[in-house]
Amino acid sequence: MTSRLRPRWVLTGLLAVLVALVAGLAFGPVSLPPLDVVTDLLHHVPGLRVPTALPPRDDAILVQLRLPRVVLGLLVGSMLSLAGGAYQGVFRNRLADPYMLGVAAGAGLGATSVIIFGPRTALSSPVLVPLAAFTGALAAVAVTYLLGMAGARERTTATLLLAGVAVAAFCTAVQTFLLQQHTEEIQEVYSWILGRLTTSGWHEVLILLPYAVVASAVVLSQRRALDVLSVGDEEAASLGLHPRRVRLVLVVAAALGAAAAVAVSGLIGFVGIIVPHAVRLLAGPSYRVILPLSLLFGGAFLALADLLARTVMSPAEIPIGVVTAFFGAPFFLLVLRSGRRAAP
Repeated sequence: MTSRLRPRWVLTGLLAVLVALVAGLAFGPVSLPPLDVVTDLLHHVPGLRVPTALPPRDDAILVQLRLPRVVLGLLVGSMLSLAGGAYQGVFRNRLADPYMLGVAAGAGLGATSVIIFGPRTALSSPVLVPLAAFTGALAAVAVTYLLGMAGARERTTATLLLAGVAVAAFCTAVQTFLLQQHTEEIQEVYSWILGRLTTSGWHEVLILLPYAVVASAVVLSQRRALDVLSVGDEEAASLGLHPRRVRLVLVVAAALGAAAAVAVSGLIGFVGIIVPHAVRLLAGPSYRVILPLSLLFGGAFLALADLLARTVMSPAEIPIGVVTAFFGAPFFLLVLRSGRRAAP
C-alpha cells in the first residue's frame, strides 16, 4: 500500500470531524436543527455576518454548553488516538495504547490522592483534579522510562513495556489501598475513573489545547522516522537514524498529550487501539498516513461516542468510558486474533 497521505483520506477525516461536530451540537436533551446549528456557528465567526435562526436560549445552549464539550471530545480523542498510533510504532505492537506506560494508573493515583486528601470541593474544582492527574501520569511515565531504558545498551522496548506493567501495578495497588482506607470517597473517585467530558465552559479546553498542539507537532514530525524504525533498530541506525533518541522523543511527546487528555477527561480506554488500527486497515501501514488520520478520526470517534453517552439514556448519562469499552473490547479481540496471523 502507498505511504503517501492521499487527499481523499484527509478530506474524509475532515468530513468525519465536521459530522461529529454538527451532530454533537445538534442532538441532546434539547434537539436543534442541524442546518440552524451550522448557521449559528457561522454567525459567531468574527467578520461573517450570517444571521442565526436560533433563539437566545438555544444559542446559549449551543455556544456555552455543547460547543466546549464537543471541542473537548475532539481534542481528547485526537490525543488518545495519536498517542496510540505513536506507541504502536515505537513498540512495533498493534495492541499498544496510551496507557501502557502507566499513564492511566499514574493519573488515577494522582486524582484519587487529591480527592481523598484535598479540600472537599476537589472533584468540582477545574484545577486540582486535572493538575493532580496530569502530574501523576507524567511521574509514572518518567519512572517507567527510567526503569525500562536505563542501564545496558541492549535493553529493548520489551523491557520498557515490562517496566510500564510494574509501575502501573504499583500505582493501582496504592490507589486500591487508599480507597480501602477511605471508602466514603469511592463514588467520587469512580465517577472520574469511568471518564467524562462534562465541562465548566472553555476552561478544560484551554487546559488541554497547548499540550495537544505541542504533542501533535512533535509526534507528526517523527512519522517518517517511525516508518524507518519499523524495519528494526540496526537497519534504522545504518540509515542514519538514532533509534533511542527517536523513541525517547515519541514516548515523551505522546505521554504528554495522553496525560493532558486523561487529566481533563478521566480514564477513557480503547480509543488508542480502535482508531489507529482501523486507519491501518483502511489506508495502509505507513505511519505517514496512520498518525495524521488518527488525529482526525480519533477526535470524531470520541465526539460521537460522547453523543451516544449522553443521549442513549437521556436525561441520564452513561460514562463515556463504558461506551468506548463497549466498542473497544470486541475490537481488541479482533486485533488480537489477527495479530497472531501477521507480524506487527
